[in-house]
Amino acid sequence: MKQFLLNQSQIKQVEEKTSHYIELANQQLQLNLSNIQIDFDLKGRTSGMFVVSRELIRIRYNQMIFSKYFEDTLINTVAHEVAHYVVHSIWGIKKVKPHGKEWQQVMALFGVKPDVTSNYDVTDLPLRRQKQFKYTCDCMIHQLSTTRHNKVQKKKVIYKCRKCFKSLSIA
Repeated sequence: MKQFLLNQSQIKQVEEKTSHYIELANQQLQLNLSNIQIDFDLKGRTSGMFVVSRELIRIRYNQMIFSKYFEDTLINTVAHEVAHYVVHSIWGIKKVKPHGKEWQQVMALFGVKPDVTSNYDVTDLPLRRQKQFKYTCDCMIHQLSTTRHNKVQKKKVIYKCRKCFKSLSIA
């Protein structure tokens, strides 16, 4: 079975490209952003994620997806996540939409198409997939992941349909 891991040279290229986009934002927008912590620990079908927690701001990358689509993720995923970092630093996380006009402007500054999601074929990657649970509202059936299902069961969250605005209930 093929190992889908990045070698040290590729890791260094991702780190350098991340720094490049941060520096570009600093120059073009007169910012003083520092480099951000980068982790290659993301799993699943997502190629990158900008994370803000109380203790830490960081970018997580998925080694498996990066290893399979290295050239594309090096440009598109890295720019995408750094753009989130830039937008967060300027406007804060709750004041703008995640992929709103501010984020799109930063992507344009980077010269990268502002795609909200990637469309990589990951069928041959050894990724875990969460079980899906059927939930209903007044107008349709929804599929919730195990993570979301568990949050509903523990009464930590109530999900609502985006069309009819009714609360979802397990089918």
